[in-house]
Amino acid sequence: MFSEQLSKKFDKMVTNYPTKRSALVPMLLFAQDEVGYLSEEVIADLAKRVELTELEVKNVISYYSMLHTKPMGKYHVQVCTNISCMLRGGEELLDHCKSKLGIGHKQTQADGLFSLEEVECIGACSWAPAVQVNYDFHENLTPARMDKVLDTYAKKAKQ
Repeated sequence: MFSEQLSKKFDKMVTNYPTKRSALVPMLLFAQDEVGYLSEEVIADLAKRVELTELEVKNVISYYSMLHTKPMGKYHVQVCTNISCMLRGGEELLDHCKSKLGIGHKQTQADGLFSLEEVECIGACSWAPAVQVNYDFHENLTPARMDKVLDTYAKKAKQ
């Protein structure tokens, strides 16, 4: 299920901590990046590697908004609507993204290119409103700037 390189990385990671379970969150992130989401098979595999039950792993997944148990878009757009972003146009930015992408909160476009999620905080309050696309941050956004961001990712996908 995992590439040989990632599997070896996991084998090493569990030895870097006093208890194997401490490696779980980074392993979940790496697995999600490679597989696309945290499937039942991924959860079962990682649970064995860190000597936890599948339910314990699912409980960890449910705590973190950046972990997903269903496929997300190639580009996962997270729009912050917490207080700083809200006061500077975060909710309007979210509405703009919904309209432009034709999807709502926690939805994915039919072609799998973009998914959209409203999030509480991405830690970019000083540069509000802010959006995170996969691991990239985009700050001081307006609807016009957001269009450019989305267009850049759409073009990247065609290359």
